[in-house]
Amino acid sequence: MAAADEGNVIHISSKEEFDKQVAAAADKLVVVDFYATWCGPCKRIKPKYIEYSKEHTHVVFLSVDVDEATDVSDAFSISAMPTFLFLRGGKKVDEFLGGNAEKLLEKIIANA
Repeated sequence: MAAADEGNVIHISSKEEFDKQVAAAADKLVVVDFYATWCGPCKRIKPKYIEYSKEHTHVVFLSVDVDEATDVSDAFSISAMPTFLFLRGGKKVDEFLGGNAEKLLEKIIANA
């Protein structure tokens, strides 16, 4: 389970773990934060992402370090960070690139 300071965000370290979490979510919205530890905008939006995970408990929030879980980032051809993917039933329903927390929240609400 997620650490207390990570809210309800589940850190993913492999494609196998990612697939398991997405399958377990079934028809719930899954938001995936593809980030890098060296990425400034990623660091700035992380507290908001954690906050949103606490507020929107009906949504599954995952985080993927692109340098750690290259198999996951490669599967989605992630080339810019942060990239947020929105999945439902294992299928991509939306995508958002960048560190705009307000736009991220709008996308979460619109797709939930």
